[in-house]
Amino acid sequence: MRRQTSKRIISVIKYSVISVIGFIMVYPFLWLLSASLMTVREFISVPPKLVPDVPQWGNYTAVLQRVPFFRYLLNSLVVATSISLLVAFTSALGGYVFAKMDFTGKKTLFRFILATMMFPNFLFLIPNFFLLTRIGWVDTYLALIMPFAVSGYGIFLLRQFIMNIPSELIECARIDGASQFRIFVQIIIPLSLPAMATLVLLTFVAQWNNFLWPMIITSFTPSLTTIPVGIAKLNLSFGSLANQHLVLAGMVIQVLPVILLFLFLQRYYVKGIVMTGFGGI
Repeated sequence: MRRQTSKRIISVIKYSVISVIGFIMVYPFLWLLSASLMTVREFISVPPKLVPDVPQWGNYTAVLQRVPFFRYLLNSLVVATSISLLVAFTSALGGYVFAKMDFTGKKTLFRFILATMMFPNFLFLIPNFFLLTRIGWVDTYLALIMPFAVSGYGIFLLRQFIMNIPSELIECARIDGASQFRIFVQIIIPLSLPAMATLVLLTFVAQWNNFLWPMIITSFTPSLTTIPVGIAKLNLSFGSLANQHLVLAGMVIQVLPVILLFLFLQRYYVKGIVMTGFGGI
């Protein structure tokens, strides 16, 4: 009885702590959603209101009428999806090479790829801009997508996952006459889907929220504006503090696709994190 009582007490404490931490993490989004449905008076009231008296769904209509928000969403969807799929493919390809193939300089090259993860992305803004200007890709979808098509972190993640795939499967396929590309497509990719789903989710969120590069590379083509840059334009469009609740309505629209994607890929995301080891570097 004492053991059962102590276990129950520990369970209550554990779930209470988890619930408090979960609420702290979710609260900012709940406040964002609530503030986006407030009137101007409620938004700037002192002390601040937590819940609107009457939800103002017209705030979302005002946002969609002021700026071409659906165009911004489409641009971000095209860019983030394209980059995520490219990163998943190139990372699986690189991870397979570094996990299951032997060649001269393999460890040195892999450590060099790991070293690229230590450099912040803004260091590559100017070189990438001049390179894309030379080849005429400025103000195009290619300029938004191609600089991020390969990820050092993605290669590392997939390499660690593919190392756990039994080499006997690959050897049996080779004995049966399968080519390297067929082994990659029919064995490596299907078995690596959890890790690839994890990488797709992380990459999609990062690119969906990417602000600096899209602002620089598409500054002369408003039709290529992505959602983070569009939110900044929305803020400038509304201007005063009295209209910030409308800006928050735009931010809610920005966040929803990422939440839906996470809910769809949650099972694969957790499985990919659990099954990916980080030894053998």
